[in-house]
Amino acid sequence: MIDVGSGPPLLVIPGIQGRWEWMRPAIDTLSREFRVITASLPGEPGVAMRFDESTSFDAFVTYIDGLLDAAGVREATVCGVSFGGLIALRYAAQRPRRVRALILVSTPGPGWKLNPKLAVYAQRPFLNSPLFALGAVQRYYRELCEVRTGWWNRFSTSATVAWRVARAPAMPHRMSRRARLAERQDFAADCAAIKVPTLVIAGERDLDQVVPYDDTMRYVTLISGARSRLFERTGHLGTVLAPHHFAAIVSGFLHG
Repeated sequence: MIDVGSGPPLLVIPGIQGRWEWMRPAIDTLSREFRVITASLPGEPGVAMRFDESTSFDAFVTYIDGLLDAAGVREATVCGVSFGGLIALRYAAQRPRRVRALILVSTPGPGWKLNPKLAVYAQRPFLNSPLFALGAVQRYYRELCEVRTGWWNRFSTSATVAWRVARAPAMPHRMSRRARLAERQDFAADCAAIKVPTLVIAGERDLDQVVPYDDTMRYVTLISGARSRLFERTGHLGTVLAPHHFAAIVSGFLHG
């Protein structure tokens, strides 16, 4: 578990790759204003909690309880990034007294299912991982060119990201298992249970090639009183490529 900074507690949940290290730029920036608590998801190295075929999605709820308990935090703002937003949503629905506010960042829609292409990847995750990785690099580069100008800036950013990913690699079979768990969960029902202030953040419609903009924005209509914010000039990787902008959005919501 990572527990850094001081101020109001903010729990940040990583995406489907499961590693908190991928969000390091956002964690470091947010910690200047908040007490940031984060960790890799169950199944990742260093996480003792069991994660196998018998696991239910509510295992993530139990896991978040453990993180807050270990930090000695009774309630916190819960922020979920991409797949982590589904966990954050479920947690807020199941543990309303422990959630002060909810932030969903580029989160798959409440009726999310693997599209046909991703379903093929999920059936044979290791065999198809090179194709998946190639697609991820293409999507990353398109977004990088929008956020970063100049070849040296793009090169140095890419080198840092590549080093971080190499040190905390995503495992295809665990990503596939998490996706299958999410497919079986009714997140629309969870939306009706959310009573805390909620912010829904999405990148530019034509830049997020992972989660469609309209899917994320469905939460604005399904969660009572939810507000939305466009993460300008980013797609799915704003927390990595524009961490200061992301921190400003979070700060504005929580202090506003």
